[in-house]
Amino acid sequence: MSFTWTTTGNTNNGRSLHTASVLSNGKVLVTGGWNFVISFNSTELYDPSSGTWTTTGNMNNARVTHTASVLSNGLVLLAGGADNSGSLNSAELY
Repeated sequence: MSFTWTTTGNTNNGRSLHTASVLSNGKVLVTGGWNFVISFNSTELYDPSSGTWTTTGNMNNARVTHTASVLSNGLVLLAGGADNSGSLNSAELY
């Protein structure tokens, strides 16, 4: 296998300080982040078979610099991070 970089579909929002988690179905869940102005509560799913991104349900809180962990039951746990007001101690499941 030769590893080279190729382009694929663009996300719906430009983001920094977000997370990306590989789900059990092979899709990639991207959560939160910011655009140097506001924090996002939006999430997107990347389908590697088609190279496309789709928006999915919004998080309860906008988050940047948070953690994301895929659990053994397939859910994704998001914890902590910050929003436009400061640090968060909340967590949520996808």
